[in-house]
Amino acid sequence: MTAPIFLDVDGTSIAVRRAAGAAPGIVWLGGYKSDMLGTKAEKLSEWASGQGRAFLRHDYSGHGESGGAFADGTISKWLSQSLAVFRHFTQGRQILVGSSMGAWIALRMVQELHKAGENRIAGLVLLAPAPDFTAELVEPALTKAQKRDLAKKGFFEEPSNYSAEPYVYTRALIEDGRNNLTMTGPIDTHCPVHILQGLADADVPSSHALKLVGLLPADDVTLSLIPDGDHRLSRPQDLDMLVRAVDAMLRQAG
Repeated sequence: MTAPIFLDVDGTSIAVRRAAGAAPGIVWLGGYKSDMLGTKAEKLSEWASGQGRAFLRHDYSGHGESGGAFADGTISKWLSQSLAVFRHFTQGRQILVGSSMGAWIALRMVQELHKAGENRIAGLVLLAPAPDFTAELVEPALTKAQKRDLAKKGFFEEPSNYSAEPYVYTRALIEDGRNNLTMTGPIDTHCPVHILQGLADADVPSSHALKLVGLLPADDVTLSLIPDGDHRLSRPQDLDMLVRAVDAMLRQAG
Protein backbone atom coordinates (compact mmCIF):
# COMPACT_ATOMS: atom_id res chain seq x y z
CA MET A 1 0.00 0.00 0.00
CA THR A 2 1.50 3.29 -1.09
CA ALA A 3 1.39 6.23 1.28
CA PRO A 4 -1.27 8.86 0.66
CA ILE A 5 -0.50 12.34 -0.61
CA PHE A 6 -1.98 15.31 1.20
CA LEU A 7 -3.84 18.39 0.04
CA ASP A 8 -4.28 21.37 2.34
CA VAL A 9 -7.93 22.47 2.29
CA ASP A 10 -8.67 25.49 4.47
CA GLY A 11 -5.87 24.53 6.86
CA THR A 12 -6.81 20.84 7.13
CA SER A 13 -4.61 18.11 5.68
CA ILE A 14 -6.76 15.88 3.44
CA ALA A 15 -5.35 12.43 2.61
CA VAL A 16 -5.65 11.45 -1.05
CA ARG A 17 -4.83 8.35 -3.08
CA ARG A 18 -4.83 8.56 -6.85
CA ALA A 19 -3.94 6.35 -9.78
CA ALA A 20 -3.36 7.74 -13.25
CA GLY A 21 -5.29 6.28 -16.15
CA ALA A 22 -7.76 6.86 -18.93
CA ALA A 23 -10.78 9.14 -18.75
CA PRO A 24 -13.53 9.05 -17.84
CA GLY A 25 -11.96 8.46 -14.46
CA ILE A 26 -13.60 7.19 -11.29
CA VAL A 27 -13.91 9.26 -8.10
CA TRP A 28 -14.84 7.44 -4.87
CA LEU A 29 -16.80 9.24 -2.13
CA GLY A 30 -17.10 7.30 1.11
CA GLY A 31 -19.72 7.30 3.82
CA TYR A 32 -20.10 8.74 7.31
CA LYS A 33 -17.21 7.49 9.50
CA SER A 34 -15.86 5.40 6.60
CA ASP A 35 -12.37 5.69 5.14
CA MET A 36 -10.89 5.30 1.67
CA LEU A 37 -9.36 1.91 2.46
CA GLY A 38 -12.73 0.21 2.94
CA THR A 39 -13.74 -2.94 1.08
CA LYS A 40 -15.72 -1.24 -1.69
CA ALA A 41 -13.11 1.44 -2.38
CA GLU A 42 -10.32 -1.15 -2.46
CA LYS A 43 -12.26 -3.40 -4.83
CA LEU A 44 -12.99 -0.51 -7.17
CA SER A 45 -9.37 0.64 -7.04
CA GLU A 46 -8.15 -2.84 -7.97
CA TRP A 47 -10.66 -3.09 -10.81
CA ALA A 48 -9.89 0.40 -12.15
CA SER A 49 -6.18 -0.41 -12.16
CA GLY A 50 -6.83 -3.53 -14.23
CA GLN A 51 -8.88 -1.46 -16.68
CA GLY A 52 -6.29 1.30 -16.93
CA ARG A 53 -8.79 3.83 -15.56
CA ALA A 54 -7.92 6.85 -13.46
CA PHE A 55 -9.09 6.39 -9.86
CA LEU A 56 -9.25 9.00 -7.11
CA ARG A 57 -10.29 8.73 -3.47
CA HIS A 58 -9.80 10.74 -0.29
CA ASP A 59 -10.68 10.81 3.39
CA TYR A 60 -12.87 13.62 4.68
CA SER A 61 -11.53 15.58 7.66
CA GLY A 62 -11.80 13.55 10.84
CA HIS A 63 -11.84 10.33 8.80
CA GLY A 64 -9.08 7.82 8.08
CA GLU A 65 -5.71 9.41 7.40
CA SER A 66 -6.90 13.00 7.09
CA GLY A 67 -6.40 15.66 9.74
CA GLY A 68 -9.08 17.42 11.74
CA ALA A 69 -11.59 16.21 14.31
CA PHE A 70 -14.58 14.13 13.26
CA ALA A 71 -16.87 16.13 15.54
CA ASP A 72 -15.95 19.32 13.69
CA GLY A 73 -17.20 17.93 10.37
CA THR A 74 -20.27 19.12 8.50
CA ILE A 75 -21.70 18.37 5.07
CA SER A 76 -20.55 21.80 3.86
CA LYS A 77 -17.02 21.18 5.09
CA TRP A 78 -16.76 17.67 3.61
CA LEU A 79 -18.31 18.93 0.36
CA SER A 80 -15.74 21.72 0.13
CA GLN A 81 -12.92 19.22 0.68
CA SER A 82 -14.32 16.85 -1.95
CA LEU A 83 -14.61 19.66 -4.50
CA ALA A 84 -11.04 20.80 -3.76
CA VAL A 85 -9.69 17.26 -4.26
CA PHE A 86 -11.75 16.82 -7.45
CA ARG A 87 -10.56 20.09 -8.94
CA HIS A 88 -6.93 19.58 -7.96
CA PHE A 89 -6.47 15.97 -9.06
CA THR A 90 -8.84 15.27 -11.97
CA GLN A 91 -8.93 16.21 -15.61
CA GLY A 92 -11.65 15.45 -18.13
CA ARG A 93 -14.91 13.67 -17.44
CA GLN A 94 -15.42 11.64 -14.28
CA ILE A 95 -17.83 9.09 -12.79
CA LEU A 96 -18.68 9.85 -9.15
CA VAL A 97 -19.28 6.75 -7.02
CA GLY A 98 -20.87 7.70 -3.71
CA SER A 99 -21.59 5.35 -0.82
CA SER A 100 -24.24 6.30 1.77
CA MET A 101 -23.37 9.88 2.83
CA GLY A 102 -20.98 9.94 -0.14
CA ALA A 103 -24.05 9.88 -2.39
CA TRP A 104 -25.21 13.12 -0.75
CA ILE A 105 -21.75 14.62 -1.30
CA ALA A 106 -21.86 13.45 -4.94
CA LEU A 107 -25.24 15.07 -5.58
CA ARG A 108 -24.11 18.32 -3.99
CA MET A 109 -20.87 18.23 -6.00
CA VAL A 110 -22.85 17.96 -9.23
CA GLN A 111 -24.90 20.99 -8.20
CA GLU A 112 -21.86 23.08 -7.28
CA LEU A 113 -19.83 22.08 -10.34
CA HIS A 114 -22.74 22.80 -12.68
CA LYS A 115 -23.29 26.17 -10.99
CA ALA A 116 -19.62 26.98 -11.68
CA GLY A 117 -19.90 25.88 -15.32
CA GLU A 118 -17.76 22.78 -14.73
CA ASN A 119 -19.80 20.09 -16.46
CA ARG A 120 -17.38 17.18 -16.17
CA ILE A 121 -19.54 14.58 -14.41
CA ALA A 122 -20.26 11.75 -16.85
CA GLY A 123 -22.37 9.69 -14.46
CA LEU A 124 -23.26 8.85 -10.87
CA VAL A 125 -23.23 5.43 -9.20
CA LEU A 126 -24.85 5.67 -5.77
CA LEU A 127 -24.75 2.84 -3.21
CA ALA A 128 -27.30 2.80 -0.38
CA PRO A 129 -27.66 6.55 -0.98
CA ALA A 130 -28.27 8.71 2.08
CA PRO A 131 -28.79 12.25 0.80
CA ASP A 132 -30.35 14.57 3.38
CA PHE A 133 -29.94 11.86 6.03
CA THR A 134 -29.66 14.38 8.87
CA ALA A 135 -33.07 15.87 8.10
CA GLU A 136 -34.80 12.80 6.63
CA LEU A 137 -33.52 10.02 8.89
CA VAL A 138 -31.83 11.42 12.01
CA GLU A 139 -34.02 14.37 13.07
CA PRO A 140 -37.40 12.60 12.81
CA ALA A 141 -36.13 9.76 15.02
CA LEU A 142 -34.58 11.89 17.78
CA THR A 143 -35.53 10.83 21.31
CA LYS A 144 -36.14 13.29 24.12
CA ALA A 145 -32.76 12.34 25.60
CA GLN A 146 -30.99 12.95 22.29
CA LYS A 147 -32.71 16.30 21.85
CA ARG A 148 -31.62 17.22 25.36
CA ASP A 149 -28.02 16.21 24.61
CA LEU A 150 -28.03 18.27 21.42
CA ALA A 151 -29.32 21.30 23.29
CA LYS A 152 -27.02 20.96 26.31
CA LYS A 153 -23.87 19.29 24.96
CA GLY A 154 -24.12 20.08 21.26
CA PHE A 155 -24.03 16.40 20.27
CA PHE A 156 -25.38 12.95 20.99
CA GLU A 157 -23.89 9.49 20.57
CA GLU A 158 -25.40 6.33 19.11
CA PRO A 159 -23.94 2.80 19.05
CA SER A 160 -22.52 1.72 15.72
CA ASN A 161 -23.07 -1.67 14.10
CA TYR A 162 -19.74 -1.32 12.30
CA SER A 163 -17.34 -0.01 14.95
CA ALA A 164 -16.64 -0.20 18.67
CA GLU A 165 -16.79 3.59 18.71
CA PRO A 166 -20.24 5.19 18.69
CA TYR A 167 -21.54 7.45 15.95
CA VAL A 168 -21.45 11.09 17.00
CA TYR A 169 -24.04 13.48 15.62
CA THR A 170 -23.46 17.15 16.37
CA ARG A 171 -25.87 20.06 16.40
CA ALA A 172 -23.62 21.74 13.82
CA LEU A 173 -23.89 18.72 11.47
CA ILE A 174 -27.68 18.68 11.71
CA GLU A 175 -28.09 22.43 11.32
CA ASP A 176 -25.66 22.54 8.40
CA GLY A 177 -27.43 19.59 6.80
CA ARG A 178 -30.50 21.77 6.38
CA ASN A 179 -28.43 24.09 4.18
CA ASN A 180 -27.46 21.23 1.86
CA LEU A 181 -30.78 19.48 1.25
CA THR A 182 -31.14 17.93 -2.21
CA MET A 183 -34.46 16.09 -1.91
CA THR A 184 -36.72 19.13 -1.64
CA GLY A 185 -37.73 18.98 -5.31
CA PRO A 186 -36.65 17.62 -8.71
CA ILE A 187 -32.91 16.90 -8.93
CA ASP A 188 -31.25 17.64 -12.25
CA THR A 189 -28.00 15.67 -12.30
CA HIS A 190 -27.20 16.46 -15.95
CA CYS A 191 -25.95 12.85 -16.24
CA PRO A 192 -27.16 9.24 -15.93
CA VAL A 193 -27.57 7.75 -12.45
CA HIS A 194 -27.38 4.12 -11.25
CA ILE A 195 -28.54 3.41 -7.69
CA LEU A 196 -27.76 0.17 -5.84
CA GLN A 197 -29.94 -0.40 -2.78
CA GLY A 198 -30.23 -3.34 -0.41
CA LEU A 199 -33.74 -4.24 0.73
CA ALA A 200 -32.32 -5.53 4.03
CA ASP A 201 -30.65 -2.16 4.77
CA ALA A 202 -31.35 -1.37 8.43
CA ASP A 203 -29.65 2.04 8.33
CA VAL A 204 -31.03 3.69 5.20
CA PRO A 205 -34.39 2.17 4.25
CA SER A 206 -35.13 1.31 0.65
CA SER A 207 -38.00 3.82 0.77
CA HIS A 208 -35.36 6.54 0.90
CA ALA A 209 -33.79 5.33 -2.35
CA LEU A 210 -37.24 5.10 -3.95
CA LYS A 211 -37.99 8.67 -2.91
CA LEU A 212 -34.69 9.75 -4.47
CA VAL A 213 -35.50 7.94 -7.72
CA GLY A 214 -38.81 9.78 -7.83
CA LEU A 215 -36.95 13.10 -7.85
CA LEU A 216 -34.51 12.14 -10.62
CA PRO A 217 -35.08 12.28 -14.38
CA ALA A 218 -36.59 8.82 -14.95
CA ASP A 219 -35.13 8.11 -18.39
CA ASP A 220 -31.57 8.47 -17.06
CA VAL A 221 -31.98 6.42 -13.86
CA THR A 222 -31.33 2.75 -13.16
CA LEU A 223 -32.35 1.31 -9.79
CA SER A 224 -30.95 -2.09 -8.78
CA LEU A 225 -32.61 -3.55 -5.69
CA ILE A 226 -30.71 -6.29 -3.85
CA PRO A 227 -33.21 -8.40 -1.84
CA ASP A 228 -30.79 -9.56 0.87
CA GLY A 229 -28.34 -6.63 0.68
CA ASP A 230 -27.56 -4.70 3.86
CA HIS A 231 -26.24 -1.15 4.17
CA ARG A 232 -22.61 -2.03 3.61
CA LEU A 233 -23.12 -3.87 0.30
CA SER A 234 -19.65 -5.37 0.75
CA ARG A 235 -20.27 -9.06 0.08
CA PRO A 236 -18.55 -10.55 -3.00
CA GLN A 237 -21.80 -10.51 -4.98
CA ASP A 238 -22.42 -6.87 -3.97
CA LEU A 239 -18.91 -5.89 -5.05
CA ASP A 240 -19.42 -7.64 -8.38
CA MET A 241 -22.63 -5.67 -8.91
CA LEU A 242 -20.81 -2.43 -8.05
CA VAL A 243 -18.10 -3.16 -10.62
CA ARG A 244 -20.69 -4.04 -13.26
CA ALA A 245 -22.58 -0.81 -12.57
CA VAL A 246 -19.44 1.33 -12.86
CA ASP A 247 -18.32 -0.54 -15.98
CA ALA A 248 -21.72 0.01 -17.61
CA MET A 249 -21.63 3.70 -16.70
CA LEU A 250 -18.18 4.06 -18.23
CA ARG A 251 -19.32 2.34 -21.43
CA GLN A 252 -22.34 4.64 -21.57
CA ALA A 253 -20.08 7.66 -21.11
CA GLY A 254 -17.93 6.52 -24.03
